[in-house]
Amino acid sequence: MTNQTDNVEKELERLRSLISDYNYQYYVLDDPSVPDAEYDRLYRELTKLESQYPELITDDSPTQRVGAKPDSGFEEVVHELPMLSLDNAMDEEEMVSFNRRVSERLNTTDDIEYVCEPKLDGLAISLLYENGILTRAATRGDGMQGENITLNARTIRSIPLKLRTNKPPERLEVRGEVFMLKSSFEALNEEARKRGAKLFANPRNAAAGSLRQLDPQITAKRNLSFYAYSMGLVSDDFELADSHYERLQQIKTLGLPLSAEVKIAQGIGACLEYYQDIMQRRDSLEYEIDGVVNKVNSIQLQERLGFVARAPRWAIAHKFPAQEEMTQLLGVDFQVGRTGAITPVARLEPVSVGGVTVSNATLHNMDEIERLGVKINDYVIIRRAGDVIPQVVSVIHDRRPDAVSDIRAPRQCPVCASPVERAEGEAVMRCTGGLICSSQRNESIKHFASRKAMDIDGLGDKLVEVLTQKGFVKSVSDLFRVNKEQLVSLERMGDKSAENLLKALEASKATTLPKFLYALGIREVGEVTAKNIANHFLTIDAITKASEEELESVSDVGPIVAQHVHAFFDNDDNLQQIQSLIELGVHWPAIERKSDDELPLKGKTYVITGSFDGVSRTEIKEKLEALGAKVSGSVSKKTTALIAGEKAGSKLSKAEALGIDVLGEEFLEELD
Repeated sequence: MTNQTDNVEKELERLRSLISDYNYQYYVLDDPSVPDAEYDRLYRELTKLESQYPELITDDSPTQRVGAKPDSGFEEVVHELPMLSLDNAMDEEEMVSFNRRVSERLNTTDDIEYVCEPKLDGLAISLLYENGILTRAATRGDGMQGENITLNARTIRSIPLKLRTNKPPERLEVRGEVFMLKSSFEALNEEARKRGAKLFANPRNAAAGSLRQLDPQITAKRNLSFYAYSMGLVSDDFELADSHYERLQQIKTLGLPLSAEVKIAQGIGACLEYYQDIMQRRDSLEYEIDGVVNKVNSIQLQERLGFVARAPRWAIAHKFPAQEEMTQLLGVDFQVGRTGAITPVARLEPVSVGGVTVSNATLHNMDEIERLGVKINDYVIIRRAGDVIPQVVSVIHDRRPDAVSDIRAPRQCPVCASPVERAEGEAVMRCTGGLICSSQRNESIKHFASRKAMDIDGLGDKLVEVLTQKGFVKSVSDLFRVNKEQLVSLERMGDKSAENLLKALEASKATTLPKFLYALGIREVGEVTAKNIANHFLTIDAITKASEEELESVSDVGPIVAQHVHAFFDNDDNLQQIQSLIELGVHWPAIERKSDDELPLKGKTYVITGSFDGVSRTEIKEKLEALGAKVSGSVSKKTTALIAGEKAGSKLSKAEALGIDVLGEEFLEELD
């Protein structure tokens, strides 16, 4: 019996060790060595064995992340070393002042070496490991004491339950940020939306709310993440590195993940460059950040600089402009898009968000209005991220004025007065007016003329509206019937401008079949889908005659897209427009199906990042696709190689971590 128990213990240790290694590869190195199915098989095997021998279960077993009963509340934890807050710099001038104060205190004119880290928009926590085992996790709280969230922290897979070392320190406190990936946040809100439950306003609120669930099984379903950013309490038996950056590497070696964006910067100038770079890439990151944390790298210099009040003198947070603000909703307009979709748009008391004055924000649809419970005159929180249209994310019910009114959906199109319909199962309202609705016509023409479609230079949105108002253009084909006499009759349109526009219209007639398809504005047909359809059928005639079943055989085309495409070409008015455009001179080169010999990069996947001399990323993408390659927007295990130019960012770091080939401009020369 003893031998059997010994054998079981050895097998349990083997399984736990393997699963721990795979967790480390996945969450810390971002380089998984086994597929998810193999990980799941081992996990089930471990679970089964532990259920047979419950007396052999250990606290650091991967199976013990979830399973504790809901807590009745969180006990207080007093931090043995305070978790200090940081002073903020709101602009470049304040950063320069911070650097000057540091230099003066150190009595030096040399560049200070800093470590720049993304300021994660999550919840700060402390992890205490005793003899290598996670024994306690606590929130930051007020910096002096927080709440014990150990059971919930154990559910976060990127937090190791046991340090990866044979000689763990007696005590080690690791500090970091719990956050929620954007993809996890969207999935969480989508699930809540389906249940009719309250949505989270942003990933930070979602992470904080998930971490403070009394039931750890709920926390486990929220897919939280963790990045370490410093050490706190450390016992004397652990030899610490002399710099902050090297200490972070020690943390990583012990099995805790770090952000790949952490960089050393020589001098304040490099810190400011890092800030500008990561702010530009902010929307492409997998997680939300609200600034950059800059820390003096040398521990010796940190000790010389010391602290003031509750903040260190050797660190500062350089904040980004706010992306969320409060304002009042003054009214709601209903806009009609080129596909007839009617969208409610909030008219707001103008407010600055992220450095841009915002006076309108989307409310998406009537379902969203009902979910938010928003009324006219309510005070609301609006959010703006990058180039994304600002949106209303929540209502401040405590500030609701006495005089509010309901938002009512229109029964008639606000543009052409045609009836409004809402298909069963769809959230979107649509105008039934079709081509008689000037808004749909205008938007269709604007799309047709846009850069990625027919690319008619000089034909902007305002000019389209003027041409349709004057009656010169009633359809996309009418664009090529416009004459100089009509153009010069327009306000602020001289001879030269008219001639330039006519030349641009003539030049745009030479296009490609994929661009022409995209320009037609068929519902659900973007650039990639248009290209796939064109390359599959080769001619416009074959496309117009294709059945829904034949369309579904195209890559990236499912039943819904096939239905939209078939319906578009089943419409005589649309076919007449296409025929008119061809008769007016719109043309494209024939597409010839290439042999495998002509597609040397077929089956390979590339990712492009950074900037290149004399060539755009779009041009590089087109070259690669012409040779049979697939071009993806993100690095993964399936990526053949990363093509990196100047100022390559997180994609380069991820490629290097995954061991993916990195190619430079010399590879582009080989393509020519």
